[in-house]
Amino acid sequence: MGDDAVKKMAEGLLIAIKSEQEGRHFYLMAARSTDDQQGRRVFEELAEEELIHFNFLNQQYQSVLETGAPDANIKLEARPEKPGSGPIFSSEIQKRVGEAHFEMTALSVGIQLELNAIKFYTRAAEETPDPGVKKFYRELAEWESGHYHALLSQQEALKEGYWAENTFSPY
Repeated sequence: MGDDAVKKMAEGLLIAIKSEQEGRHFYLMAARSTDDQQGRRVFEELAEEELIHFNFLNQQYQSVLETGAPDANIKLEARPEKPGSGPIFSSEIQKRVGEAHFEMTALSVGIQLELNAIKFYTRAAEETPDPGVKKFYRELAEWESGHYHALLSQQEALKEGYWAENTFSPY
């Protein structure tokens, strides 16, 4: 692999590492800031998954710096059960949905973070000539897609009640 390709791969990994770190910090902040116990647990799980991604990408970055190539022996950990396979927040949030401003904002920000990650990893997978790198970028995109859909589903489930309680109306 040429120097330019190695440099481009390293730069892409650094962007991904930064993104995972920012996502982790956001989810930790969200966990600390919600009063919903289930939401706290799910945000902590999301933060832990972002840390798994961060560690994996950092190891690959170190390999690229040291050898000029990713290490095929370093594997992305198996995905745990989807943190968002059920609702992110407990049913208790419905009782205070009108005041769930932080939670609704956290869902919106999380959705955007995950969407950005999906787009980045998908584009990176398309652009890299290395089959191993292509594979792990696709795996990361799929993993982030699970996060995205879980957050979006919860947002949709709460949106109508939240809008009604706060007299938001598009008409």
